[in-house]
Amino acid sequence: MRTLLSALLFALTLCPNLPAQEKLQSDREIPIVAWTGVPEGQTSADRFKELKESGINVNFTWYSKVEAVEKALEIAQQTGIKIMPFCPELKSEPEKTVNRLKNHPALFAYHLKDEPHNGEFAELREWVKRIQAADTKVPCYINLYPNDKCVEAFFDQNALPENPYREHVDLFLREVPVPFLSFDHYPITEKNGVRSVKVQWYENLEIISAAARKKEIPFWAFALSNAHTNPGSAPGDPYPVPTVADLKLQMYSNLAYGAQVLQYFTYWGMKPTWMDYKGAPMTAEGKRTVIYDRVKAVNAELQQLAGVFLDSKVISVTHTGSQIPQGTKPLKQLPEKIKTLETDGGAVVSLLKKGGRQFLVIVNRDCQKPMKLTIQTDDDVKRMQKDATLVPANRYDTVTELDPGDAAIYAWE
Repeated sequence: MRTLLSALLFALTLCPNLPAQEKLQSDREIPIVAWTGVPEGQTSADRFKELKESGINVNFTWYSKVEAVEKALEIAQQTGIKIMPFCPELKSEPEKTVNRLKNHPALFAYHLKDEPHNGEFAELREWVKRIQAADTKVPCYINLYPNDKCVEAFFDQNALPENPYREHVDLFLREVPVPFLSFDHYPITEKNGVRSVKVQWYENLEIISAAARKKEIPFWAFALSNAHTNPGSAPGDPYPVPTVADLKLQMYSNLAYGAQVLQYFTYWGMKPTWMDYKGAPMTAEGKRTVIYDRVKAVNAELQQLAGVFLDSKVISVTHTGSQIPQGTKPLKQLPEKIKTLETDGGAVVSLLKKGGRQFLVIVNRDCQKPMKLTIQTDDDVKRMQKDATLVPANRYDTVTELDPGDAAIYAWE
């Protein structure tokens, strides 16, 4: 111990002017949802603690009755988990059910519907109104289709909108009084990585984030954590067992566009059906897989950076690369604190603002190859470490490398 102390004192005498390093703190966690989390039959403190250890802090599942929800809420409160439940009584007796549940501190949201079509919006509107009349604080959850599904089939084919998906989203927000916007889109497939679906995925983020900003509500987004084959979306090109890079690419892109809640499809494995589910963080029998450890590692990193992304306002999102995704904008003008920004591959470049601080988030759009980043900044710009420590950017070489799917973050006052 004396030797170590002497070495530290000697280092300080050699470098007396080293500045103290600032660390960006956050008093809140990013909400991270297990969409199909711990099932009703596995409700226990042990299973919820295991979920919490993975970095997921919100559990969604379908419960057979309201009493099962109440049991889950009690155990969730003991283990630091929130619950986003659905039970039949929420539909058949919404006011009575909400009055039973609404004051529980572990209640996160009421799950109403996944991927509704246009014809269901009127019924959903009335259902939401009934719930919100009984509970003005806990939100109603409805998740929308991605833009690679055939939403044009929801419209009169003789009066098809120019952009059916954008109109689908706008119609939903006009008709259903929701306090946030959620959608799912899974762009990474086994054969081609982020293939041409990438074009649709980033356009999807553009449409959803713009609609949420216009409505002045947050949006929620997904990453795929369940390997499976979906005959409707990617016939012959299944969704793979996700790598850390796959998960980072999806989550960092979501956050760069302003997502305030992150979701995984799924946490708990499902038995093979026509969808041919092959793997999730937990098997259908309740055993951890390699995906569990990957999700855990990614979530731990993201939570360290909660102070960057929570409550930040998106100033702009642009893209670099010889080809940029459909519906996005190329990077043409750099922030005033950035002198040079060049990439040898495609990147998302997001400028965020929070209080008196701005953040530049650069995401490598390739989940398979590293990307060279050349960046020169003003002297007062800091580079953020993954533990949220801020280091002067000028201590780094102007040429660096971003791992597949990874992000670099710069900050200044």
